[in-house]
Amino acid sequence: MTGEFPVIVLGAGGHAKVVIDALQMTGTKILGAVDPDPTSHGSSVLGVSVLGGDDVVLGHAPDTVTLVNGVGSIQPASHRNDLYQKFKDAGYAFAPLIHPSAVVGGEVELAGGVQIMAGAVVQPGCRIDANTIINSRASLDHDSAVGAHVHIAPGAVICGGVIVGIDSFIGACATVIQYLSVGAGALVAAGAVVTSNVPSGARVAGVPAKVMK
Repeated sequence: MTGEFPVIVLGAGGHAKVVIDALQMTGTKILGAVDPDPTSHGSSVLGVSVLGGDDVVLGHAPDTVTLVNGVGSIQPASHRNDLYQKFKDAGYAFAPLIHPSAVVGGEVELAGGVQIMAGAVVQPGCRIDANTIINSRASLDHDSAVGAHVHIAPGAVICGGVIVGIDSFIGACATVIQYLSVGAGALVAAGAVVTSNVPSGARVAGVPAKVMK
């Protein structure tokens, strides 16, 4: 799932625990985790040692390890995104991670660092850009396109032909109706039902979803 090289997980919090669990289920060799919080150093997450801060990664040449981003994504998701860009610029690779219980259809395109978590469904013809999370039980229907650094939270439903812009956040159990677009940097609140296009940078909530004041 993550290629031929062993993995270092960035982060040691809640999302990192879920990521490590998925990696262990796929039989991936994990060298350890790193985290900037010094109180986590020397501890372990599901038996995986926290080796130290992020700079530990730099002690491994980019052609000897693969990175997996274990930092969670909430609005704003700048820390997760900054970590991804920092190590990508340094030459490190982020491979897609697909939980064994996820369903991924044919002709699906996954960029580096995409994470498809437990019970998620990605239907045929979808395209998902780099460092995006399709979280637990989320559903992405046919021919939808999701930009980079997006978080589609647990239980969210993205119907067919939807376009989700870069840096967007789709909250838990939200629904986006077919063939709509969610603009870059937008936030769709948990439980919202989106029945019209969401402008870039907008915050929407409710049933049907309306722009938050």
